[in-house]
Amino acid sequence: MLIMSYYKLRDEKLAQLRNGHTAYAKSRELIRILKRGIEKEQLRVHYDETQKGCWIIPLIPEKYNYT
Repeated sequence: MLIMSYYKLRDEKLAQLRNGHTAYAKSRELIRILKRGIEKEQLRVHYDETQKGCWIIPLIPEKYNYT
């Protein structure tokens, strides 16, 4: 079984979000740590929380809105 630090996972997920990619977290502890990191870095994201986990979707700035 692979055991990874929540903080290492947080750093990887935050890097995904900074690059415009969606991130997924399953454990409540990782979701809590991610939310704290997102707030600290002032990233604009949308949270889609379910009973199974949380999708974190970066919001595209209006000047790059492709719709």
